[in-house]
Amino acid sequence: MSNILYKFEKKDEVSIKPELLYVSKAEYDTDWHSTMHMHPFTEMFYVTHGKGIFKIEERVFNVGKDDLIIVNSNVIHTESSKGTNALEYIVIGIEGLSVDDENPYTIYNFNEKKEEVLYYLEKIIEEIELEHSFYTNMCQNYLEILIFNILRLSTDNMKLENNKNVTKECSYIKDYIDTNYAENLSLDGLASIAYMNKFYMSRLFKENIGKTPIDYLIDKRISVSKILLETTEHSLTEIFKIVGFSSQSYFNQIFKKRVNMTPREYREKNKE
Repeated sequence: MSNILYKFEKKDEVSIKPELLYVSKAEYDTDWHSTMHMHPFTEMFYVTHGKGIFKIEERVFNVGKDDLIIVNSNVIHTESSKGTNALEYIVIGIEGLSVDDENPYTIYNFNEKKEEVLYYLEKIIEEIELEHSFYTNMCQNYLEILIFNILRLSTDNMKLENNKNVTKECSYIKDYIDTNYAENLSLDGLASIAYMNKFYMSRLFKENIGKTPIDYLIDKRISVSKILLETTEHSLTEIFKIVGFSSQSYFNQIFKKRVNMTPREYREKNKE
């Protein structure tokens, strides 16, 4: 009789406590006009079918089958798809996880290793659908295995960190701007609804979100105007009013400063 003893030693231990917030299967269709947005948690997208485009901050890139995109918390982003080969993906929201905090996103292709990644995403969905005993524990365990498999398979030195917590006040202000960006918003008005000193609020918002409330408002208006320029026939006069700018000249000026081209040039480029 032979006996082999394997001693278990804790090596390369990474201290993370990710929490699964949600999981969803999404399919892009013609009725879906996604706008730039962000979350106070990390999102992970796995493309299961089709092709599409991701916009993350000022970066635009193509995605396809078996691409995995991880978008860090508080990073503005959106996704879109055109043509018959529509984008389909699984997305999960994760609290307590940030991947390489110096970069807003990370992208990999797991075409040859999809069983190490897609399998666990599908198991999470299966557990939530069936709701058998201990399914929440199973989902959490599958999530951790998924994350460590991605670490194992990644070709660069991907690192994990805990999310930066966003205060309730800043989250409320951000959500208010996301909903009411077309209104005549000001720093004084935002401070008033948050019951905060405007200078303190502005500093706290920048510490949490990475930009001042007014810069975030402008970026939100620009991101929505991009979608309108790409997907509608609205005139420039109509668009600047829809998104909340005070005049067309100011809209043109800010748009060119942020996007490095005029709204008209942006529309023509996207038509091409």
